[in-house]
Amino acid sequence: MNGFFDSYVVPGAIIVGQSLLLLVTLLIFVAYFLYADRKIWAAVQLRRGPNVVGPWGLLQSFADLLKFVFKEPVIPSGSNKGVFLLAPLVTTTLALSAWAVVPLDAGWVVANINVGVLYIFAISSLGVYGVIMGGWASNSKYAFLGALRSAAQMVSYEVSIGFVIITVLLCVGSLNLSDVVLSQGDGLGTRLGLPSSFLDWHWLPLFPMFIIFFISALAETNRPPFDLVEAESELVAGFMVEYGSSPYMMFMLGEYVSIVLMCALTTILFLGGWLPPVAIAPFTWVPGIVWFILKVSLVFFMFAMVKAFVPRYRYDQLMRLGWKVFLPLSLAMVVIVAAVLQATGWAG
Repeated sequence: MNGFFDSYVVPGAIIVGQSLLLLVTLLIFVAYFLYADRKIWAAVQLRRGPNVVGPWGLLQSFADLLKFVFKEPVIPSGSNKGVFLLAPLVTTTLALSAWAVVPLDAGWVVANINVGVLYIFAISSLGVYGVIMGGWASNSKYAFLGALRSAAQMVSYEVSIGFVIITVLLCVGSLNLSDVVLSQGDGLGTRLGLPSSFLDWHWLPLFPMFIIFFISALAETNRPPFDLVEAESELVAGFMVEYGSSPYMMFMLGEYVSIVLMCALTTILFLGGWLPPVAIAPFTWVPGIVWFILKVSLVFFMFAMVKAFVPRYRYDQLMRLGWKVFLPLSLAMVVIVAAVLQATGWAG
């Protein structure tokens, strides 16, 4: 009995505790990323943004949470009520579960599995089902067409993201996200005799892939200028048009959790994860988790700024960019990177 307790109960309790700590911390960070998104957009437009609830408006996201929770949920009479309510739950659960394999620092990961990249790619692909379920179960032509449009957009840009990840994996030689970060401790900079620094991260040798991944992440998460789902008439919210109160909040929560996940993946794949910009004092005195949060915040700031100053695409332009520009470019880069690694022997 003691062996069962030590082998299963204690490790299970530790995993549950780590998961709860990660989820609570993540949800608090998402609340403040949402606040930052609104403040950045307001600053670009020379207005104040949220500034009433709490000091400097810092509690605005929590006030919005209470507003959504206490509003009455309205379910369309002709909808499939079970699927209608299940769709936002599926979206939020999948978005949160992807964080199980994201390393925040050396050893700071709930599940340090060797196929972490494949796990995240699989979870992000399943996220399309929440969108389709929500649009179909609403029994509305607007919602259904919005779901089809959003699903086509997400699937299209997942192809480019997949090829971008392949180029990184060719350089690393591992599907483990912690190994991806550690492999960026040496690279172009160290080969030139410099100390380990940001010149060794993948953003420099794989710069075209870095740009493609960033833009594809915008499209994958329905961020502007690719928010075509809710932009058709500016009066409806695409596949979420029939949703209100808590179910709508869960859809938006899943969307923002996915946005922060894409920021974290950009940091891990191209910006060195928790590694300091230069591996010398005083940069090495700062804990890795601090560098990781700062880099994720920087990428999110880039996401927010794109929302502020890039005009929205038409749907045909969006699909042309994904299939006729990014797909050939990313496929060509896979061949080029593989050839260079084979010729130089620099493969991971």
